[in-house]
Amino acid sequence: MQKNRVDEFIKNPKKALIKLAMPMIIVMVVQTMYNIVDTAFVGRLGADAIAALTFSFPLFFILISINSGISAGITSRISRYMGEKNKEQAENTAVHGLLISITCAVLVFTIGFLSLKPLFIIFGASDSVIQLGISYMSVILISVFFMFPAYILHSIFSSQGDTKTPMKIWVFTLLVNIALDPIFIYVLGFGVKGAAIATLISYLLALTLFTYYFRKKSYLKIRIKSFKFSFRILREIFNVGAPASLTMLLMSVYIMFLNRFMAHFGTDYVAAFGIVSRLESVAIMPIVAMSMSLLTIIGMFYGAKRLDLIKNISWYGIKISILFTSAVGFLFFLFSPVFLRIFTSEPALIAIASKYLRIEVLTFPLMAVSMNIARIIQGMGFGLPGFMINLIRIVLIAVPLAYIFVFILGYSYLSIAVAMVLGGIASNIVGIIWLKIKLKTLISK
Repeated sequence: MQKNRVDEFIKNPKKALIKLAMPMIIVMVVQTMYNIVDTAFVGRLGADAIAALTFSFPLFFILISINSGISAGITSRISRYMGEKNKEQAENTAVHGLLISITCAVLVFTIGFLSLKPLFIIFGASDSVIQLGISYMSVILISVFFMFPAYILHSIFSSQGDTKTPMKIWVFTLLVNIALDPIFIYVLGFGVKGAAIATLISYLLALTLFTYYFRKKSYLKIRIKSFKFSFRILREIFNVGAPASLTMLLMSVYIMFLNRFMAHFGTDYVAAFGIVSRLESVAIMPIVAMSMSLLTIIGMFYGAKRLDLIKNISWYGIKISILFTSAVGFLFFLFSPVFLRIFTSEPALIAIASKYLRIEVLTFPLMAVSMNIARIIQGMGFGLPGFMINLIRIVLIAVPLAYIFVFILGYSYLSIAVAMVLGGIASNIVGIIWLKIKLKTLISK
């Protein structure tokens, strides 16, 4: 791609949203599949192995959250510069983002290695699960030096309206990961650690391909001469990126709490929750893609001062997301044992997970609404509302209610899913009110 696509998107916003979202949906499904593939192969090693990945997932999610925050900040700022047709500042922002990602990779690697064992102990993992979890996450931490820059290059492509190139790269590297998993897990006998080694190699390949295609296809370029250190650009990236990262980190802490609550009932319940979480990600990651596409388009429209287009495209994206998640949730409700058998053949785990999943599906459309609203407002350059919406859902409602249900009232593990639904309802009410106020303020300008 060698042109600015803002004018093209302004002519047909709905078509542009779908055009951006479809490749990105594939990307998000692919990125989710990295963890699902690991779980599917490792699941054959037993409940301890599944539990190790389940306890590792919040830590892996922290890595994703940091990338997501930086990406949101960069995408918001670059897309607004693209709307303003200011290529020089867009390229300068891209260089800033890459330097931030490398710095974060160094910090995460250092802090992560020092914290692994204490964190697994806090999560409530048994000794055998702790050893498996550490062997997995130690390798994943090394992969951050490839993962972080790859995600940033992906975001730079997306922020200029090219989502097809990242799609091709991530699909190819997933196929490589699928091919390598059984080799490292079973053939070479690395077990759980083998899944992490396959993932590391896949991220290294992804970074290599992103670097190659960036030089070949990107409208924006990363060059030393493009870099002019700017506190303003850093501030604007962090104004959106920091709350976005905190939101995702909050999600990670949320999962840690839920794992801890599930551990109260036993390792099988933790493993069952882990399986349900993988299925949930299949429903939610396409919505992450839709919301990121909304962020890009709204950023461009905001920069181009086409505020009249923002309201309609915002509600259009939210409606599509609700329809999709409701349809997936309905399928999961009807055929939950069928989908769960992808990850395990143990009847006890399937029975536990199936009951939980049939309540959990009610959160799918609720998450779609809050996720899209957060990204829409981020596209306008405001990061705090998205964080506050999720703070209400998790800290004020879901986690306290789950604790009360399990430890005070003595309810079953299914009450944890009920708490999640109630938290989602509360956050949707706040989010919709917040978005309506923002849109009304824009239109009145």
